[in-house]
Amino acid sequence: MSVVKQALARCSRCRHEHEITIYKSINTAEDADMETRVLNGSLFMWTCPDCGCKNLVSYECLYHDPARKRMLWLLPRDKADTAEMDAIARHARSLGGYTLRICPDLGSLIEKILILNAGLNDVAIEICKYVIRGEWAQQAQGHADAPLHFHHLEQDQLVFSYPSNGQMASLTLGKNVYEDALGILSRNPSLQSGEGFRRVDADWLATVIA
Repeated sequence: MSVVKQALARCSRCRHEHEITIYKSINTAEDADMETRVLNGSLFMWTCPDCGCKNLVSYECLYHDPARKRMLWLLPRDKADTAEMDAIARHARSLGGYTLRICPDLGSLIEKILILNAGLNDVAIEICKYVIRGEWAQQAQGHADAPLHFHHLEQDQLVFSYPSNGQMASLTLGKNVYEDALGILSRNPSLQSGEGFRRVDADWLATVIA
């Protein structure tokens, strides 16, 4: 079941402090609307009763989707109770077939859900993004270091989004590039994400391909 608790949060506009409800963990099997609330960000938003400002709050939260066998741990400060995390990982291994990931921010959590919901391998997606950034660098693109996120799968195209000139832009990548990334992954055990909760993103990839 989802586990909630109360916490204090300060409004970004009026600086008044209020008690809000946060989720230590969520279970999508028992709370059907939880995935939607994570994907649209509303689970992490609160409205100040004094000035009406909508605030984004960042906190640790374990996202559990038992039907799809995945646990995604949102860790904004990249710190967690190691004993608790190991215990949960052992339980997941006993159930078999679980994907366990650490996400450093809400955007990463949303992207991870979108990747897995599309039936894609998140390591292969990071390789695809590495290829895109390499092409940007060769072409001296000004947004070569811009955050790049998988958005959706459209027939045989992977669609990614990134910020450009104050707006969100998109680009498509042929699924053949993704298939090539899967081939690279199968030939390189060091790229396998391993057991337990792992952070799979551009920073992690850089450590294993250097």
